[in-house]
Amino acid sequence: MLYLRDNPLLRVPLTVEHIKQRLVGHWGSDPGQSFVWVHLNRVIKKYDLNAMYIAGPGHGAPATLANAYLEGRYSEVYPDKSEDEDGLRKFFKQFSFPGGIGSHCTPETPGSIHEGGELGYSVSHAFGAAFDNPDLLVAVVIGDGEAETGPLMGSLHSNKFLNPIRDGAVLPILHLNGYKIANPTISARISPEELHSLFVGFGWTPYLVEGDDPAVMHQQMATDAR
Repeated sequence: MLYLRDNPLLRVPLTVEHIKQRLVGHWGSDPGQSFVWVHLNRVIKKYDLNAMYIAGPGHGAPATLANAYLEGRYSEVYPDKSEDEDGLRKFFKQFSFPGGIGSHCTPETPGSIHEGGELGYSVSHAFGAAFDNPDLLVAVVIGDGEAETGPLMGSLHSNKFLNPIRDGAVLPILHLNGYKIANPTISARISPEELHSLFVGFGWTPYLVEGDDPAVMHQQMATDAR
């Protein structure tokens, strides 16, 4: 989606004509978001949860769009983006293209209530969805670039206003890949102990899941972050 305008299934050798002339979007947050998405689906099915997902990282729509397409929901809403090679080609070509869709989760994204990259409003929108919806779990992935903004930091205090009787729950997930649009993030430059203390100070109980081996990471996410 980020790179191809043709040959979406790579059934013929890749050539320069298949690549978009201008690339817009970031790969950085997409693997982590898909990782979170998969594990949320696992617990949704296991516990029959009423849950929703909010994507905070800027230009992180490819993960949400791809998963919506793979689950069939995107093709239901947009039948011309069918689940075949022709539909996939149209799906890829429209991404970050005039008259197409944006690299954030724009309103055209099925189920979207938040446009990622809005400089720190993801957690506020998550709490807005959880208030007065007692059976709702809102998982919100926070980009570590947007985590440096005032609105994001301030909204982490919203847990003081949740009423466990009438409100749902918010699960913030900091996607700490270490970089924002131009340079390393502050969260990546402080010690794990300091970062842990920061979120404890906001009233949260942090769980750390990190590594570079997918098999080990999946086990950590399924146990340590249960």
